[in-house]
Amino acid sequence: MRIVSGENPNVTRKFIRNISISVFGILLFLILAFNSIYTIKEQEQAVLITLGVAKPVTTSGLHFKIPFIQNVKKVNTTIQGFSLGYDPSTNLNEESDSLMITSDYNFVNVDFFVEYRIVDPVKALFASEDPVVILKNISQSCIRTVIASYDVDSVLTTGKNEIQSLIKEKIIAALNIHDIGIQLVNITIQDSEPPTAEVMEAFKAVETAKQGKETAINNANKYRNEKLPEAAANVDKILQEAAVVKEQRINEANGQVARFNAMYEEYIKNPLITKQRMFYETMENVLPSLKVIINGSDVSVDTILPLESFFSTDSSNKDNNTFNISPNEEGLE
Repeated sequence: MRIVSGENPNVTRKFIRNISISVFGILLFLILAFNSIYTIKEQEQAVLITLGVAKPVTTSGLHFKIPFIQNVKKVNTTIQGFSLGYDPSTNLNEESDSLMITSDYNFVNVDFFVEYRIVDPVKALFASEDPVVILKNISQSCIRTVIASYDVDSVLTTGKNEIQSLIKEKIIAALNIHDIGIQLVNITIQDSEPPTAEVMEAFKAVETAKQGKETAINNANKYRNEKLPEAAANVDKILQEAAVVKEQRINEANGQVARFNAMYEEYIKNPLITKQRMFYETMENVLPSLKVIINGSDVSVDTILPLESFFSTDSSNKDNNTFNISPNEEGLE
């Protein structure tokens, strides 16, 4: 500004002072206005600190605060994560975190990925210096404890889901005790393998053998399922045949008992005749081709057994197969 000669210098200085005060006031207003508002995004929460007293702000949008008296700290509440045992940028193992010992004293490299989110911004900011570091330490401790309770075969193959669930339960329980405003969302095994190539090949061979074992068991079960119905049918057939034979034998035995009883009754009535009859029948059965002529001097009718020899044209006693037998001569009286 140029000062015109003849003007009052006091007026000029007053004008400049007023302009400066105005500019300063405008700047101060802008600074105060800028420090009086803050915005919270959908995936954020904030903590409003007033003279050392923290208060959570959970609603998104535009908010106001007292400049220089109130302070705001924002916290990301989305799901975040970190790796344990490997570097995500290079995908290489970090053995200081991944190398662990199992219950059967074998070493394995196990990689995990931990997902978490902040659920209480006040505790996440003021209950600990760094809640994520605490979560990492808790996770490593729980992982090593659980891995040490399983054998190497379970860690590498069949027990992964069970191990993950147990580790998650332990971490959640530890976080509830520490109460640092952070929540575990999930923990997953990214990879598990033996520490050396030789051991890895040995485990592959074991897995191949297990698969062969399972195949053999399945084939054996299939063969058993095929043969069992056939064997059961054969058993039923044999049992049925045995039942038929049993019934036949019982019937035969009952018939023999009946015949014996009938013969015994006849024997009681006429013992001598019954003994003679039994003798003749026995001779006929023992010597079926023998021609026997019975000379029954003590009976009214002579009997010839077998009957056809009586009508034979050559009935002389010269036949070697012909005998005259008298019951009295056999001592059957």
